[in-house]
Formats: sequence, structure tokens, C-alpha cells
Amino acid sequence: MSDKVTIATIARLAGVSVPTVSRVVNGRSDVSPQTRERIEQMLARHGYRRRPPSMRASSGLIDLVFNDLDSPWAVEIIRGVEDVAHAAGIGTVVSAIHRRTSSARQWLHNLRVRSTEGVIFVTSTLEAPLQAELSRLNLPVVIVDPAGVPPQEAPAIGATNWVGSLRATEYLLGLGHRRIGFIGGPAHLMCSRARLDGYRAALEAAGLGVDDELIRPGNFYHEAGFTGGERLLALPDPPTAIFAASDQMALGAYEAVRRRGLRVPDDVSVVGFDDLPEARWCSPPLTTVRQPLAEMGMLAARTVLRLARGERTESRRVELTTELVVRDSAARPPE
Repeated sequence: MSDKVTIATIARLAGVSVPTVSRVVNGRSDVSPQTRERIEQMLARHGYRRRPPSMRASSGLIDLVFNDLDSPWAVEIIRGVEDVAHAAGIGTVVSAIHRRTSSARQWLHNLRVRSTEGVIFVTSTLEAPLQAELSRLNLPVVIVDPAGVPPQEAPAIGATNWVGSLRATEYLLGLGHRRIGFIGGPAHLMCSRARLDGYRAALEAAGLGVDDELIRPGNFYHEAGFTGGERLLALPDPPTAIFAASDQMALGAYEAVRRRGLRVPDDVSVVGFDDLPEARWCSPPLTTVRQPLAEMGMLAARTVLRLARGERTESRRVELTTELVVRDSAARPPE
């Protein structure tokens, strides 16, 4: 029987991931004592034959999966995951599945043939078949900015989107703006809904009605910010400020302001969300809500590694603090 027993078999019987068993077999120390004891018992009970040191494969990868990779904020999350992975002496495999079933199938095929510590999904919904396959492989999963309600067993990491949006809108209200346009993100994302709700809450707390005419849909990219900005500024009574739910859309709104012969912030104030590196270098520098993207990536990577070691997490849902970063793109409304 010993010739037929594999690491995957032991992992399934012990209720842990394949990389965790691999670490025990390879004599690594980064496994909790209780988990190590359980695995060692399974190895002995089923007569698993350890390979000579020269034949042992080292387990050391984190899979980081995006729907798309065409945004600077993805780079920030990758940077955070990479920092933790590098410190742990492991690598990062970055994939984009482009919301296509065929891409997801190909990624799963690749996942089965490599030794990975766990998987981090970004702005994703874990469909039932994918969730079932990952469970069968006993791989820990962490979700960053889940699109919907994540599976109960998967830790989720996000940011205080509602509070950040509330603070940004309150800041514009404090400058004296009463007509504040809003360009939102994809409606299916929880973070988009939270940012819209924070905007609405600030207006209502200030005793102002929410004018749906001032709310425009978006997708977090420059083009949506430009289109939303154009439509807001074309209103008979245009807003004196625009709050965009991403920095890229805020910069798109900059262009909409410029094309109408207006200036930021003299004629129209603009505030973004994310605090991407480009926010400091645009003209004028963008006032925005800092979302701790790199820190979110770091925490996701640490959580995956803890789960891979058989440890528990304190909380299944963690929200990191957002912060309003005041620069030069917002001022008092024109007289």
C-alpha cells in the first residue's frame, strides 16, 4: 500500500492542504505542533514512504487570481502579496481569468499540477464548481474585496469603503458644496455599493436630498470617469464637485472638466478613491481616499500562509482602515 499512498491522500485524510503535508514530509518547521502530530500519525498509519532528500520537491507558491490585470490597483495588491511571499522564501503565480469559464478551467488544470500553498482571489465570486474543486484539493482560499458574500469558510479582506466614501463626501460638504456628483463602480461589487451608500449617508446626514440625477454609473476605469463627468457637467444645474469611486475615474473626470473649458478645482472640485501612485503626480494632485491596497495584499498572503500551516484565523472578515488624503483638487465652490 505504501507505494500507492500519495501526499494528496494523506492531505485528504488529515483534512489539510497538500503543501502542509509536503512541509511535514520535508522536515520544515512552519507547521503547528497539533497539525504536525496529526499528519505524522497519518503518514505512519498508512505507511507513507518518504523520498530521499535529493528527490523532495519544495512546496512554495501562492496563487493570486484576478478577473483582469489592466488596472494599477492590481499592481499594488501584487506588490503586497510579493513582499510577504519573498520574506517567506516562496514565489507568487499571478493569473487573470477574465471572467471566462475556459480560462478558469485552464487555471484549475495548472493548479492541480503545481504545489501551491493556497489561493488569493481578488474582486471575485467563488462559483460552486470552483469552490468544490478547491475544497477537494484541500487548498486554503482567501478573498480580497469579494464581489458578493464569500463562502463562510473563506476569509475575506476588504477596506472601510463606506466610511471612506462618507468622509470624502463630508469633506466636500464642509467646503460648501451642495451639488456633488457621484460616479460609481460596478454595481455587482460590494465595495461599489458601500461607496455609493457612504455618499448617500453623508448627504442625508447634512439634510440634503439625494438627487439621482447626480449619480452616474461607472466601472473604475478612465473612460467611465470621462463619460460620467461629461454627463454631469452637461446638466442644466451641474454639480460644483464630483466624487469618483476610483482614482482612474477621477482622472477621467479631470479630462471632462478640461474639455468644457473649466479648471480643477477653480470651477469644479474632484475627489477620487484608492490613492494610486499617479494621484500624487497628476495636475493638480488628487484629493482621494487612500485604500490600503498593498496592505490588503500583505494580509491576504499572511492569512493564506497561516491557513496552510494549519493555524486558525481570528476573524473571517477583516476591513482595513481607509483615510482621506487631502491634496489640491478640491476647493470651495465658485461664487
